Amino acid sequence: MSANVTQDLSFISMVSHASIIVQLVMLGLLGASMFSWWLIFLKGFAIRKAVRQTQQFEQEFWSGSDLNALYQRASSAHGNGGAMERVFEAGFREFLKLKRQPKLDSTDAMHGAQRAMRATYQREMDQLEGHLSFLATVGSVSPYVGLFGTVWGIMNAFRGLSNVVQATLAHVAPGIAEALIATAMGLFAAIPAVVAYNRYTHDVDRLAIRFESFMEEFSNILQRQGAAA
Repeated sequence: MSANVTQDLSFISMVSHASIIVQLVMLGLLGASMFSWWLIFLKGFAIRKAVRQTQQFEQEFWSGSDLNALYQRASSAHGNGGAMERVFEAGFREFLKLKRQPKLDSTDAMHGAQRAMRATYQREMDQLEGHLSFLATVGSVSPYVGLFGTVWGIMNAFRGLSNVVQATLAHVAPGIAEALIATAMGLFAAIPAVVAYNRYTHDVDRLAIRFESFMEEFSNILQRQGAAA
């Protein structure tokens, strides 16, 4: 008898005996969870790579390297360098191009470089922040989707009692257990997504601050170079 109860209340058995609506909810939450984990690993590797490349470029930039030589190396990388390196390349390329025009002074060249760096900065930030909104959506919506599946399952469980002369806990327990799986799956999908979203948002914000500080400091360097020319 106990073996039959264990078999009836096993996870696979409860999922297979749940109503079609609850099964669809579980399937949707499972898909959202799997895609979230894929994004978590993918975005984690991308952000760690961006941090590592930013640190390497900052060390090279502030070590006193020649800007022209640094620009040549960044250009030869064909966009395979880090985000900060691409910001530097865009700004210095625009500065050199505008500086060669006789009708423009150094201030105009510096402002053009700042606009080029800002545009590249926005593209890099969009790429770093890509798909983070999906993690936020999964983290905020999944518990409610799971709760919907649970409520629907409990409604079906109590509806089944209408055909029973004497209702006992044994009649309603399997249906409630099946329904509660939806809530558990909703939390399983939401918690990692929320944790990853908060962590990655913090890391991206810190990178954004480093990029903005670099652009300000590099603009000052270009201004001094323009004044000295």
